[in-house]
Amino acid sequence: MKKAVALRYHTSKDNVPRVVATGKGQTADNIIKIAELHKLPIKRDADLVELLSKVELDKEVPTALYKVVAELFTFIYKLTKDKK
Repeated sequence: MKKAVALRYHTSKDNVPRVVATGKGQTADNIIKIAELHKLPIKRDADLVELLSKVELDKEVPTALYKVVAELFTFIYKLTKDKK
């Protein structure tokens, strides 16, 4: 079954990224559709989604996942930089 997780990171408000949406099935599809609608970058990584889906909503990403989330944000930065 498809799963999705959405992260938010406002450098002026947040110390680290926060999980702002999680879902599976139709909810996952809706999360992805909203991201696409707003032209937000999407990274497909089932293992990372599995780990992040266990984080409570609006909670910071746990320190154990900092490295992998930092790699994710590096991917997003490069992706958005290349589009400009």
